[in-house]
Amino acid sequence: MEQFTGRVWVLGDDIDTDIIIPTEYLALKTIEDMKQYGFSPLRPELAGQIQPGDIIVAGKNFGCGSSREQAPEVVKALGIRCVIAKSFARIFFRNSINNGLLLIEQPDLHDHVKEGDTITVTVNQDVDHNGEKYPIASLPDNLVEILNAGGLVKAMQKRNGIHE
Repeated sequence: MEQFTGRVWVLGDDIDTDIIIPTEYLALKTIEDMKQYGFSPLRPELAGQIQPGDIIVAGKNFGCGSSREQAPEVVKALGIRCVIAKSFARIFFRNSINNGLLLIEQPDLHDHVKEGDTITVTVNQDVDHNGEKYPIASLPDNLVEILNAGGLVKAMQKRNGIHE
């Protein structure tokens, strides 16, 4: 099982795609240009504080709102290793998988973790926070394949023997 440890950023319920990346920044040319504005309506300083390998722990309905693919791309570009939430908007969930961003549904962790805490994720098994284990469901093999490849396009290229 893949295992990783990261610092936690705590967000609340109903973090929509307009909070993740506001509409006015979608006109920028690249995700790299956009990422500095990630979460700016909620916490303007957050994008500049996130470090590679950090983990977002959020409440329910993370990624609600429009279906813009830039939202999970910005989260991934910021260096977030995974997002753990009580629940996800379905379109955001699939867009995230297709872009290689790991999402984990876990109903209890959010109520016990504090910003700055460190957690350890054992993929398809559990999340460890201060010795307390929070079980997580296993993702289907086809989604794991997509995540491991870095996204849907890369997974299909690999499966079909196509190299960039």
